[in-house]
Amino acid sequence: MRAVTRPNWEYQRDLLFVLTAKEIKLRYKSSWLGYVWSIANPLAFAILYFLAFRIFMRVEIPQYTLFLIAGLFPWQWIANSTGASPNLFLANTSLLKKIRFPRNLLVASSVLNDGFHFLCSIPVLVLFLLFYGSRPSWSWLIGIPLLAVAQLLLVYGLAVTIASLNLFFRDLERLTTLVVTFLFFLTPIVYSESMIPARFHFLLYLNPAAPLILSWRALFLTGHLDWTFIAIGYFYATLTFAAGSAIYMKLSWKFAEVV
Repeated sequence: MRAVTRPNWEYQRDLLFVLTAKEIKLRYKSSWLGYVWSIANPLAFAILYFLAFRIFMRVEIPQYTLFLIAGLFPWQWIANSTGASPNLFLANTSLLKKIRFPRNLLVASSVLNDGFHFLCSIPVLVLFLLFYGSRPSWSWLIGIPLLAVAQLLLVYGLAVTIASLNLFFRDLERLTTLVVTFLFFLTPIVYSESMIPARFHFLLYLNPAAPLILSWRALFLTGHLDWTFIAIGYFYATLTFAAGSAIYMKLSWKFAEVV
């Protein structure tokens, strides 16, 4: 009798599940605070920006703490995944040289890990909503999966591009840190898009992160789904995913030679 072979997609799915579970376990290994650490970073920055912009600079945005975390929580997914991406392949040199498997799954598992922790932060945001006298909207049932898929595609595309190119251009890690910092302040997270002068509004449409962050904030704060921004977000997500996949496919056969 012939041995029954599993379809390739099932193998990749199971391997992705194993790698993602490993990432989550490693993240909490020997950490007694566990879940708290997954939300401590954006909350700490929320406090810092609240002091800087609301207390010292007197930015007049209602419920500014809630406004901040509604943007910072999804931003952390982008920042953490892209920030870690330059070393994803370099940190797994032995695997790349000795084992044949889809290397992009290392990137996908890291991105899914950060996405999982973002989803785990949503209950904290709900507590802030209740504190300020608001409550989640039924539109979350549609909006959260819709935006999560778009952000997954965008972040994976960025991460696999950076991870692949960094094997050939090792200075890319420093450039990534710089670009992510610039992108953070060019995205309306600590300030409202209404504060941007009208002549510069077009920049929002050129920033791949802005449509998603603004969509997340509108969903969390008002339950509103801005279909224009969502459509733009999916455009950038699809474009970035396709470009990242193409770059990975073009370079992956050389990975074992250059690590």
